[in-house]
Amino acid sequence: MTIARKALVWGLFAAGGTLTSFVFPSLIALFLLIASGNTPVGLEYGQIHAFAASWMGKASLFGVIFLALWHAAHRLRVAAHDLGLRVDGLVASVLYLVAALGSALAVYYLVLI
Repeated sequence: MTIARKALVWGLFAAGGTLTSFVFPSLIALFLLIASGNTPVGLEYGQIHAFAASWMGKASLFGVIFLALWHAAHRLRVAAHDLGLRVDGLVASVLYLVAALGSALAVYYLVLI
């Protein structure tokens, strides 16, 4: 892997890890509140849908999904190597393809909102 590609992969990994560590605990807490029937004021379905339907909401959701997928792909690549799976080219190709496909699906479904 060339230096430029390695920097890109590591940049996505670092950004995804940072964003994921800040955003996902909040989302988990929010979803647990909603699932238990304690929906916070201002976070009813209508407000969440209106946010997700706006261009800013779509961009925010895409950013979180995109970076989380690329972070997970790189983390799984390293884990596969640590577990003794020494076909790094194949593993990287499959995992990054899945991350790219997930990113494309996120765009598709966000456009439908």
